[in-house]
Amino acid sequence: MAAESYPEELRYHSEHDWARIEDDQATLGITWYAQDSLGELVHYEPPQEDARIEKDRTYGEVESVKAVSDLISPLSGRVVEVNQKVVGAPETVNDDPYGEGWLVRIELTDPGEVDDLLDADAYQKLVAEQ
Repeated sequence: MAAESYPEELRYHSEHDWARIEDDQATLGITWYAQDSLGELVHYEPPQEDARIEKDRTYGEVESVKAVSDLISPLSGRVVEVNQKVVGAPETVNDDPYGEGWLVRIELTDPGEVDDLLDADAYQKLVAEQ
C-alpha cells in the first residue's frame, strides 16, 4: 500500500479523482484517499478508447473487496489511452495511485475546466472534513 500523499502538481476533484495536466491532455486517476477508503481493488472497468467523457459524469468503475465505485471525471475530453496495466492488475492503484496506477489519458475538450478543480491544499482540507 502506498503512503498517504497528495502531490502538489496535480489538480483534484471533490469526488476523489485527480488530474495531471500536460498541454492539451490530462492523465486521470483516483486519489490516495479514494483507494484507501475502497480497500484492495480487484476490478477496473475502463471506458473505451476514443470515448468522450464529461466533467462530473461517470466514466468507468472500480471494484474492491468492499464495494463497486463509479469513477467521476474531473474534466471533459476524449479518451486517448486506457492504462492496460491497471485493467490486468487493479491493485496497481493501491500501490501507486499517482504513478503506475493512473487510469486514463484524455485529450481535453474544455481546458478552462481545470480552473474549477482543487489544488492539493484545498483537497486535503476536504478530505480532513470527511
